[in-house]
Order: sequence, then C-alpha cells, then structure tokens
Amino acid sequence: MSIEQFMNFEWWTVLSSFIYIGTAYLLTLPIGWDREQRQKSAGVRTFPLIAVATCAFTILGEGLGDASAHGRVVGAVVSGLGFLGGGVILKKEDKVDGMSTAVSIWVTGAIGLSTGLGRIEIAIMLALVCFLSLRYGKVVKPS
Repeated sequence: MSIEQFMNFEWWTVLSSFIYIGTAYLLTLPIGWDREQRQKSAGVRTFPLIAVATCAFTILGEGLGDASAHGRVVGAVVSGLGFLGGGVILKKEDKVDGMSTAVSIWVTGAIGLSTGLGRIEIAIMLALVCFLSLRYGKVVKPS
C-alpha cells in the first residue's frame, strides 16, 4: 500500500466496521461466559468469534453490490452455523446432549448477521433472550 492509497483510505468505513464487529463481540460475550461457567463444549471464545465472523461475512457480502450475491453469502453463513451447531449435539444412550449449545450457536450467528446489517435493535433483543433463556431457563423448567 502506497502513502497515497493510505491517505485516501476510507477511514470511516474502518471505524464503522470496527463498531459493528465490536458490538457483535460485546453482545455475545455474556452468552459465551454463561456457557463457560456451566462447562459446556463451547464458551467464552467460541460465541464471540462466531458473532464477529458472521458480522464480517455480512458486511463483506453487502460490499458485493448485488443483492442476490449478498443473499447467497447470508444463506451460506446460516448453513455453516447449522453445521457448527450440529457438531455439538451428541446422543448418549437415550439422552440427547448439546441442544442448548447448538441453538445458542445459531442465535449467536443471528446476532452477528443482525449487527452486520445494522439492525442493532434485533441483535440486542436476540442477545437478551438468548442469555436470559440460558441463564434462567432451567429455573422455570418443570420437573
């Protein structure tokens, strides 16, 4: 990169991407923390990384300039999230383990996608619902 390219660099784009990706990270950190505290297979590193990756793919997809191409990027991201989530589901004898973690991975991806699309209000709501469900869902679960 030459000095001229550096000086003409779109610093506002860098700042806005940093804000979006940072927001996705911060919104999913409590979810990862909760999973880590409960010693689940995915935790404080996994969930924020999923969110920042899906946010980045969403931002990059928007840069393609073609709504159809952007839709294919988003579709591929959602499929990849399903693949990741499927990897944490285990069947042990007559019990299925990892469903909450798998769904949390999917929701975390949706937080990243929402943030990347600039729909912060949706990302905040998803993060709250996910965290509260994981944290307090067993408290209200019938025995």
